[in-house]
Amino acid sequence: MVSAEVLSEKKKLKELEQIVLNRPEKTRVFAISNQKGGVGKTSTAVNLAAALATKGMNVLVIDSDPQGNASTALGIQHGSDVRSVYDVLIDEVPLSDVIEPCPDVEKLWCAPANIDLAGAEIELVSMVARENRLRGAIQEYEQWRQDKGLERLDYIFIDCPPSLGLLTVNAFVAAQEVLIPIQCEYYALEGLSQLLKNIQMIQKHLNADLVLSTILLTMYDGRTNLASQVADEVRAHFPNEVLDAVIPRSVRISEAPSYQQTVISYDVSSTGSRAYIEAAIEIAKRK
Repeated sequence: MVSAEVLSEKKKLKELEQIVLNRPEKTRVFAISNQKGGVGKTSTAVNLAAALATKGMNVLVIDSDPQGNASTALGIQHGSDVRSVYDVLIDEVPLSDVIEPCPDVEKLWCAPANIDLAGAEIELVSMVARENRLRGAIQEYEQWRQDKGLERLDYIFIDCPPSLGLLTVNAFVAAQEVLIPIQCEYYALEGLSQLLKNIQMIQKHLNADLVLSTILLTMYDGRTNLASQVADEVRAHFPNEVLDAVIPRSVRISEAPSYQQTVISYDVSSTGSRAYIEAAIEIAKRK
């Protein structure tokens, strides 16, 4: 017999599949950032992107983390012999020469990262307009799509490294919105004040249009009091930014990248997949 819980999950998924999203008026560019590692940045970038693409949106993921985990999850080759975001930032190679389509999800593309990007932080220091290089590349790519008669992008997600260096600064200058994943664990808010200070500094000197628009609670374990206490604390600090959707601790989310897939492709019926679809829908409806 099929359990009531499984039937309920299937019903919820069916309801989510039937929701139709409107395209945003213009391309929304998100920098997904948190200087703490292991909080679900990459999982959030690739799964939100896949969820929106399955809803018919044109979505680009820019992998700006030298580890290249977003590229792996999207099934994109990113060895040291592959052109990557490094070439875009350092050698001004057009994004159009670097971007590859995701093999599992239509309307989803990725600009891959490889280990070369680790050296970009140092090489960028002496370069002219070092903070604006990613923004310029995105603007040129959007113009290239227009010239080719291609549909414009609806969403761009930039997966930042777990640091506040020049790669992250480039993402903040290129973006209009910052999305911060926060894990529902002890010390969740520790270090966040430094990230917020950096955002304010970028707003003041480099990108006045940047806003902290979205906070997503990740790794939520409903069986523990700690998770609900952390969630309550984050919501108290950021009542307007925190999404109602919460990403649970999920084996499926962890497994999917080892198959070079997002959890949306790997197991769309899982609780992790449904949570990311809910979060994507909520983000799309907020603007």
